[in-house]
Amino acid sequence: MSPSTNHLQQRVFATIQHHKMLHPGDVVGVAVSGGADSVALLRVVQDLRARLGVRLLVVHFNHQLRGAESDGDEKFVADLAHKNDLEFIAGTEDVAAWARNHVCNLEDAARKCRYAFFSELIRDGRITRICVGHTADDQAETVLAKLIRGTGPAGLGGIYPVAEYVTRPLIEIRRAELREFLRTKNQNWREDSTNLDESRLRAKIRAQLLPALEQDFQPAIVAHLNNLASLSRDDDEFWNLLIEERFAALVGKQKHGRSITIDDLLKPVSLGTRAQDNRSPMTAVTTRLVRRILQELKGDRNGFTWRHVNDVLHLATASTSGHQIELPGGITVERSFNDLVFTRTSLAEHSGTQKATRDAIEFHYALSLNSQSEQHVDLPEIGTRLRLKVIDWPAMQRDTSIEPPVADWSRLRTPAIVRSWLPGDAFRPQGRSRNRKLKHLMRESRISARDRRGWPVLTSAGEIVWARGFPVAQEFVAEKDTRKVLTISEEPL
Repeated sequence: MSPSTNHLQQRVFATIQHHKMLHPGDVVGVAVSGGADSVALLRVVQDLRARLGVRLLVVHFNHQLRGAESDGDEKFVADLAHKNDLEFIAGTEDVAAWARNHVCNLEDAARKCRYAFFSELIRDGRITRICVGHTADDQAETVLAKLIRGTGPAGLGGIYPVAEYVTRPLIEIRRAELREFLRTKNQNWREDSTNLDESRLRAKIRAQLLPALEQDFQPAIVAHLNNLASLSRDDDEFWNLLIEERFAALVGKQKHGRSITIDDLLKPVSLGTRAQDNRSPMTAVTTRLVRRILQELKGDRNGFTWRHVNDVLHLATASTSGHQIELPGGITVERSFNDLVFTRTSLAEHSGTQKATRDAIEFHYALSLNSQSEQHVDLPEIGTRLRLKVIDWPAMQRDTSIEPPVADWSRLRTPAIVRSWLPGDAFRPQGRSRNRKLKHLMRESRISARDRRGWPVLTSAGEIVWARGFPVAQEFVAEKDTRKVLTISEEPL
């Protein structure tokens, strides 16, 4: 073994140990495409397996994108595994068809299908870790691609050395070193013809931009970009810990999603000093907290840009209660007084409630006004049941503010209706001096626009007798000569 070969193995071993990529007893799947980087990965990890205390398997995924060439890659990797007395596991998918069905580009589709295969191997217990062959050059190309497409600080972290069960032992090694390593081993490899297609951004960065930067601007550009990615990941780890603490402390659960008070969202972290400009509330904490809430509802942050975050902040700072915006992934953000309510509107809620959309919730149920002791009205549209009970009312009973609300039975007239409230509804709750619109009463009681949908009211001959959350109408209050009353109570279905 040449000194340079031994030195490369030592560096890979140090990377594995530093990032705790592998542990004694692991069953490690080495993902081998047939290209130089992945073949070098297999040969290096194979040489290190005794020191690492791991068992190796060779894993290959056939994307079916290059016909006979793809099948040739699979056969090459299978033969390589057999030659080295290693178990071989292959997976396959018609990636082009998958991309069409899921409306995404081939590169994204290939990655998703490949990693879904890896996840299946982990779930089935066939492996405990997967090693993939990303190099320092891949890291530099990724950072440049993100800069070109547009990214925030977190995106500068590039490729993570460890992501759950996926490890990247070659992340600090240059691509040219690996080819030299393979030549010293007399080990051949396969070239992927799609890597030469410079219509793809990554291929163009690899063939044109990175060589030009190395030759004409900075010979150490790859090392500098890798260092930038490492520092960005360290910063991102700090931010993630801080945001998790604030998320747990400040973000509340709602029936359909999450909510946070605008004061809590915009409150800067106290650092003992104040910013000198009017952007002080718009701290890095605020924007990251918004992204964390969106991630909680959608499951990931894909599809959210700085523009979406700015839209949320504009809603918090410049809009009034009742305004809302739509974001990718079926997410609605609504301002409700001093709160922002985040909802995954594309998901149907169960347990008897309506689908969480902006649509009005309407219902209309007629009641029988006989003196039977009790009747109930199920309102599946809002997941509640109204219980209406007729009881004797002693003459000495004058306190009509008790719960549940009571209405003078003798004053009720047909038709008696339980319905959802309507714009223009107005009545005079007990104790009020005049009629008020129900919309204004709900606003005063800080009932959000979302919660007002399907708000139940009871009417008698067209007049409102009762609305949820308010005393009965003054005209129906039980008085000294009242003999029977109707009690109104609610319970969940």
